[in-house]
Amino acid sequence: MSDSVIKLENIYYSYGEKTVLRNVNLDIKRGMFMGMVGPNGGGKTTLIKIILGLLRPDHGSIYLLDEPIEAFKDWNRIGFVSQKANTFNKGFPATVFEVVAMGLTAKVGYFKFMRKNHKEKVLQAIDQVGMGEYAYQNIGNLSGGQQQRVFIARALVSEPKLLILDEPTVGIDYRNVERFYELLHELNVKQNITMLLVTHDTGAMTKYATNIVCLNQTLHFHGKSEEYSALSAEYLSEIYGHPVQVIVHDHD
Repeated sequence: MSDSVIKLENIYYSYGEKTVLRNVNLDIKRGMFMGMVGPNGGGKTTLIKIILGLLRPDHGSIYLLDEPIEAFKDWNRIGFVSQKANTFNKGFPATVFEVVAMGLTAKVGYFKFMRKNHKEKVLQAIDQVGMGEYAYQNIGNLSGGQQQRVFIARALVSEPKLLILDEPTVGIDYRNVERFYELLHELNVKQNITMLLVTHDTGAMTKYATNIVCLNQTLHFHGKSEEYSALSAEYLSEIYGHPVQVIVHDHD
């Protein structure tokens, strides 16, 4: 068994005649915190959909936890968090507990009563993200940053090996964004959960990610975060198609 969590080989994808992904090769190892950056329209969200099995590539192979995606069944081992805070219906009539419990649907089944151990898992996941005191509050009453913590708890409740996040900080204020990234860092370091985070915040990536990939149809960079920080502004501007400068956040 290898230590690969996600392995992509020669991935191509097109929308009609427009090529979005071209010869993408990527190997994400267990325990990595991988940041994915790149310009709008560069194919980041499309690649995430391919990894999650929502799209089939025109060409190439995908392996999840050492299994070909065509044979992969254990999707509860992969958690996904999207831009929920920016679009969530604040009138949705559910408590934090109920939202997080939805993450156990695959294990418990639809319309079935939860056992005591399932309820304990839900409360544990809520505590993990620092939302224990809000467990029985309506999720619509929470701030965007608090809601995203709840959605992470929903992803964590099934005890995933991999957590994929697609620009999850959209609509969250700066102070809560920092707390959000710190939570991800803690989950990565203390629980060894492999992270794949898509973001435009290159500064956060240089602070929290162990590795970074820069995607614009194909991978233009794949390496350590400190190596990404050393890239010239001229090179990054060429990749992005407009002037770019990496801003490194203070690690202290």
